[in-house]
Amino acid sequence: MKQEAAFFEGREPVLIYIAKKLSDALRLESVLAATGIDFGVEADEYRGGIIFRTVRTGAFFYVLPETVAAAHQALERNGLKPHME
Repeated sequence: MKQEAAFFEGREPVLIYIAKKLSDALRLESVLAATGIDFGVEADEYRGGIIFRTVRTGAFFYVLPETVAAAHQALERNGLKPHME
């Protein structure tokens, strides 16, 4: 389920995905909600482009460390590539 920032207070959330399109963000929200994984999402900036680098805004998805493996499996089952650091 989608959680507010207070849910992650005192814990270190792990970035699992950066949605670059609204449709990807909405799809991922429904995937995570359907699997019962608690997640947080916030808008942030990332750098994109190969030749002409630009700063863009995306939806950054976070989960708690103990649910990273389950979240990665849910993403992969639905054709999404998890963010790896």
